[in-house]
Amino acid sequence: MSSLQSPTVPAQPLVVEPGSFLTLHYRMAAPGGASIINTFEGKPATLSLGNGELSPAIELRLLGLPEGTRTTFQLAAGEAFGERNPELVQWVARKLLNELGDPDERYNVGDVVQFPTPDGMRQYAGAVQQVKEDGTAVQFDFNHPLAGQPVEFEVHVIGVL
Repeated sequence: MSSLQSPTVPAQPLVVEPGSFLTLHYRMAAPGGASIINTFEGKPATLSLGNGELSPAIELRLLGLPEGTRTTFQLAAGEAFGERNPELVQWVARKLLNELGDPDERYNVGDVVQFPTPDGMRQYAGAVQQVKEDGTAVQFDFNHPLAGQPVEFEVHVIGVL
């Protein structure tokens, strides 16, 4: 008596879909190629598509990529993180900064400072642009550092759930 075996059908790779849970390496670079974020040199990132961990434009580019894909794509100026908004450059009184944080904190141009949202549940960041000479206020830029700039995004989709 011989036994019949079913032929093995190779499994189709999973593809990135809305809501997919991903394990991936990625590198985001500014104009000129300087890496802003690069996970290729360490542990891969894990994230859930649609939770705002990546910009919607980047998530859109990931949709449909099969597990195992390694690719690079370019996003036009402003596509990844929006255009720069001049209204997001604001002066913050030192008195308020003292209430929100350490009254002895020194602010220098280029520092990135975390601020609580009004509900206290999340945070957002602002980069110090200038400090008034008399120390009474600090100007912050609350735009994303890559707002208004083209972005290069390299990704290796390791796993899709």
